[in-house]
Amino acid sequence: MPPVETIEWTGRDVRIIDQTLLPGKTRFLAIKDEKAMWEAIKKLRVRGAPAIGVAAGYGVFLAVRAAKPGSGAQAVRVALRAADYLATSRPTAVNLFWALDRCRAMVRGLPDAATAEEVLAATLAEALAIHESDRATCAAIGRHGAPLLDGVDGVLTHCNAGALATGGMGTALALIYEAAKKRRFTVYADETRPLLQGARLTAWELAQAGIDTVLITDSMAATVLSQGRVQAVVVGADRIAANGDTANKVGTMPLAILAAHFKVPLYVAAPLSTVDLSTGDGSGIPVEERGAEEVTSFGGTRVAPKGVRVFSPAFDVTPAKYVSAIVTEAGVLRPPYKRSLKEAFRAK
Repeated sequence: MPPVETIEWTGRDVRIIDQTLLPGKTRFLAIKDEKAMWEAIKKLRVRGAPAIGVAAGYGVFLAVRAAKPGSGAQAVRVALRAADYLATSRPTAVNLFWALDRCRAMVRGLPDAATAEEVLAATLAEALAIHESDRATCAAIGRHGAPLLDGVDGVLTHCNAGALATGGMGTALALIYEAAKKRRFTVYADETRPLLQGARLTAWELAQAGIDTVLITDSMAATVLSQGRVQAVVVGADRIAANGDTANKVGTMPLAILAAHFKVPLYVAAPLSTVDLSTGDGSGIPVEERGAEEVTSFGGTRVAPKGVRVFSPAFDVTPAKYVSAIVTEAGVLRPPYKRSLKEAFRAK
């Protein structure tokens, strides 16, 4: 079981944990409509590519419920508008668009005679199916990837790719949770500037699970690798291009280059819904740029002079040559990724 339930349907509303307050406060929010869900995704109250997809699926249902449409046709129009609206929340995580495409296809495929109540029930069923699929996917990623950590005494991870980032037990952390069932090892967690998802979320989550964790700043990774403290690096992904180039939280690319230099394998763990075969390589992945205040402030305190210009990409793109393997629910995929990713999709 995951150490925390990030998002769940309570029967009345969609309950999410507000990740912007962790680890200081554990507060749950009751999301009742698509506008509140859009805000939660945009403001990183719910974050992580798989979790964003799950949240978006629920957002479509909440939009139909809140609108109280008078006919099935009107309910379908509300669902489609909500899907378009939720798609504007964040640009990089392909799971968001995958989940919304599922919702669009489902409502468009309903019978013309479907009532508003039937459309509402169908959107909830689709959201629940997306959520359950993610739970099963995370578990499969953990099972397939855990053997990669056999004999490892130290693992390095970046950002948060655990239960807080998914609807299940996580992606990168799923490997760690599964491997930890058999033996003890240490996880080194990058703090992950500028929003400290490693310090605030990963360290908190691993502590909840009772896993030995050492927090380091991003700039300490080279030292940890050079001293042989870790024998594997495991990260998640927000989008994977057809050739295996991987967009993940900014700071992943330099970590991958360091790992290659010190001959430590770097594994990317992600569901196939994160793979975008329509994008040939990483140059075609849109990278979200965040607000300047995320860099000029630290913990609510300004740390940079007023007026300084800021460049703040949320993600960077790691070239496929630095990725030792991609772990998906279909198994462990190896280079060349153009072939192995296509084969994994064909086998679905």
